[in-house]
Amino acid sequence: MAKYLVIVESPAKVKTIKKFLGANYEVAASNGHVRDLPKSQLGIDVEHEYEPKYITIRGKGDILANLRKEVKKAEKIYLATDPDREGEAISWHLQKALKLEDKKVYRITFNEITKNAVKESLKNAREIDMDLVNAQQARRILDRMVGYRISPLLWAKIKRGLSAGRVQSVALRIICDREEEINNFIPEEYWTLDASFSLPGEKKPLTAKYYGKKSGRVTISSREELDRILKEIKEADFKVSEVKKGERSKKAPLPFTTSTLQQEASKVLNFSTQKTMRLAQQLYEGIEIKGNGTVGIITYLRTDSTRVSKEAEDMAEEYIKGNYGEEYAQKGGTESRKDKKIQDAHEAIRPTDIGRTPIEMKESLSRDQFRLYQLIWKRFTASRMQPARYETTSVKIDAGEHRFTVAASKVLFDGFMSVYTQEEDKEESNMLVKGVDTSTPLTLTGFEEKQHFTQPAPHYTEASLVRELEELGIGRPSTYAPTITTILARRYVVKENKNLYTTELGEVVNSMMKEAFPSIVDVNFTANMETLLDGIEEGTVNWKTVVSNFYPDLDEAVQTAERELKEVDIADEVSDEVCELCGKQMVIKYGPHGRFLACPGFPECRNTKPYYEKIGVSCPKCGKDIVFKKTKKGRKYYGCIDNPECDFMVWQKPSGKKCPKCESMLLIKGGKLVCMNETCGYVEKNPEIGK
Repeated sequence: MAKYLVIVESPAKVKTIKKFLGANYEVAASNGHVRDLPKSQLGIDVEHEYEPKYITIRGKGDILANLRKEVKKAEKIYLATDPDREGEAISWHLQKALKLEDKKVYRITFNEITKNAVKESLKNAREIDMDLVNAQQARRILDRMVGYRISPLLWAKIKRGLSAGRVQSVALRIICDREEEINNFIPEEYWTLDASFSLPGEKKPLTAKYYGKKSGRVTISSREELDRILKEIKEADFKVSEVKKGERSKKAPLPFTTSTLQQEASKVLNFSTQKTMRLAQQLYEGIEIKGNGTVGIITYLRTDSTRVSKEAEDMAEEYIKGNYGEEYAQKGGTESRKDKKIQDAHEAIRPTDIGRTPIEMKESLSRDQFRLYQLIWKRFTASRMQPARYETTSVKIDAGEHRFTVAASKVLFDGFMSVYTQEEDKEESNMLVKGVDTSTPLTLTGFEEKQHFTQPAPHYTEASLVRELEELGIGRPSTYAPTITTILARRYVVKENKNLYTTELGEVVNSMMKEAFPSIVDVNFTANMETLLDGIEEGTVNWKTVVSNFYPDLDEAVQTAERELKEVDIADEVSDEVCELCGKQMVIKYGPHGRFLACPGFPECRNTKPYYEKIGVSCPKCGKDIVFKKTKKGRKYYGCIDNPECDFMVWQKPSGKKCPKCESMLLIKGGKLVCMNETCGYVEKNPEIGK
């Protein structure tokens, strides 16, 4: 019979860890949190030192009953929840819920689900770290206070179903501020001027950009200014005044943190933050690999550390020397950032074994798992490699007092770029400068002049919002994805072509929060609160002091807002559907299961029906609209709005174009348009890609 019990969070880990530990160990899962604050009330005793009232989460009774049976049989209990504040708090809640005070209880953590890591954690078992637990308790209680005191106010003053949150409200404000900045932006005109020269023995022209005068850079801000410059230089002789050669290097990137992984997966793979975290969780918890069973193939996914263990560094050095050459391996590892507090108990996100190359893993992974694993593997491998080295050449061409410049670079040694390149690593190169020196004759062949206008800051995307939150010190790795998911679900923000736009509802909520609760949505206040939570984790700040300093001001602000804030009426979005019962134009409402159509004549007319998003394409069978739908399990498809009378449906989005071979509809599949008639096989490039 098993003598030792190991409790993990996720059932996905149970089988893997059991295999690592053998017959003496029983492994069971808590399925995440087992206790929390009650949903029906604040759950914090503000009269008695802000003591939280925890209850068993609904539906967790059976799990706890089964765990209690296992606890009775075990000599020792190891709490192996995730290696962060939240995991520490779950272990503490398990200790309380299972009444383990008189048992031999140990806390173990591992950064990766591999045999060595799990066995090593048992050798380093410790007590529960109450500083970590208290940091998580403080965060949970502060978030509960904001949510439960302010959300009912939003219901009363705006509409039911809204919510406020300590981090989500700041994220909404950041997006609203950017929107306001874009709306208020006034473009400024500027011009660029390029000169083309022919060189002796060269067919291609040499292109140089206008820099300004010998004394310094000049911005051309009008057509008149450009004409004056052109008039002056047309009479002048063009001469090469300086050719400067040099060398520069580009450092290898740091391995991924949660934030940088979310940003890069969004840019490169077009994944939402939520999707990135879901896939990373699967790679961390374990993948079935032929001949190896289930094994975790990346390290823990919630981290803001770029540190890498000595073992992983040595393994990487050996792999790089063997597969790329001695000269590619980095000596001594990259430096981690030290600009702010990082949870250095963790490592960066990396493969658990660099020898498991993406190609070898491809058969064991789904398409999206493979793409994310490949990104993580390449980034980590690159981070342990030598910098790329470039030869640079800069040429100055003078015409009287005016100056044009040419810059060129050539890769001397690709270093880390042999594995991993980002958009900014793709250098432009003008190899015509190779034979140019101060005696090279130049023959002017023409000018290219272009008018431009300055652009406002871009709309936030999920990736750029995560970067902004991280730079401002708001939230932590585990909070980025849920924060963005919440503001999208509440319809404060909508996502179109990756960009985040505020809705009218979002603007109203944000302006009310700014008016009534300026400190809650203040970026510096929220960042300072994160620093205090870090202080609790380090044992230098008392968690109840933080909570007791926060609540009275919040309570006073809520009472003032209840008295003074006016109610705001948000108009419902009008659809193009007419109510068949009373003839009014139906409006789009938001319910717990998403959007639906309702008659604005309520309560006299109570007609409602499902809302389907039209895609602007007609059904090839009956001519009515094709709409975007979901199956009961949530899989997306496209079907006729007249279903069940018309049974047209496809999984890929219809393009609206007909196949030139068989007249069937063409479907959009990535960058291609493909005939829906599988026997036809017609494929063409999607003309919309790249627009």
